[in-house]
Amino acid sequence: MQQVIFLVIAGILIPFAGTALGAAAVFLMKKDVGQGVQKLLSGFAAGVMVAASIWSLLLPALERAAPPAWLSPSVGFVLGIGFLMLSEAGIVGLQKRGKKQTQSPSKNAMLILAVTLHNIPEGLAVGVAYAGAFEERTQRALAAAFLLALGIAVQNIPEGAIISMPLRGEGKSRWYSFACGSLSGAVEPVAAALTFWMTAAVSRALPLLLAFAAGAMFYVCVDELIPEAKSKGKINMGVVGFGVGFLLMMILDVALG
Repeated sequence: MQQVIFLVIAGILIPFAGTALGAAAVFLMKKDVGQGVQKLLSGFAAGVMVAASIWSLLLPALERAAPPAWLSPSVGFVLGIGFLMLSEAGIVGLQKRGKKQTQSPSKNAMLILAVTLHNIPEGLAVGVAYAGAFEERTQRALAAAFLLALGIAVQNIPEGAIISMPLRGEGKSRWYSFACGSLSGAVEPVAAALTFWMTAAVSRALPLLLAFAAGAMFYVCVDELIPEAKSKGKINMGVVGFGVGFLLMMILDVALG
């Protein structure tokens, strides 16, 4: 019994470790990042998020949804986009009311919000898997739940990096950038632990939540990252970064299931 509980707790924490590992890439970066590298990072972040939205969020949402399978993912996707739009408008409104800067929230602030929202349904999925394994208490069930958590952890590595590295590129300290990248994944063990105790209720809402996170990520990609990645040089570094990020996440998602 104690061994099973230990395995459940360890499995719930594994995805967060993946995010922190990716965020640690910031310690390998130089302080000054050239314009081309910034374009490359923006494109890479967009590619990672688009691929993760499709393979990690929208396709699982469609597979889990009750008939008609398109309905709850469609509603969730629209709500995710709407939530980010309203959040951005709300932040701008608060800035104007406080007589501070009236420009839109920074790209990195919206990126952190989108990735954090994306991590919540992933945490829910891990919680559902471990709740089932805890109830079944077989080696097969525990191994399946562990592989799911490990797969999400590997997918989280580039997601931690796409938050911490642009922050470092803007001149933030390494530890600050690392903390922001890591904390974006802190919601996963919290969501997983809550789901572990509320499996039935959360499991029914999972398709909506998965698509909600996908909509939020798409909004940030189209509104912030892709325009930021545009380059006028001979080689469009933003397109290169997008292709690399998209292929990396597609391979990880498909290979790790």
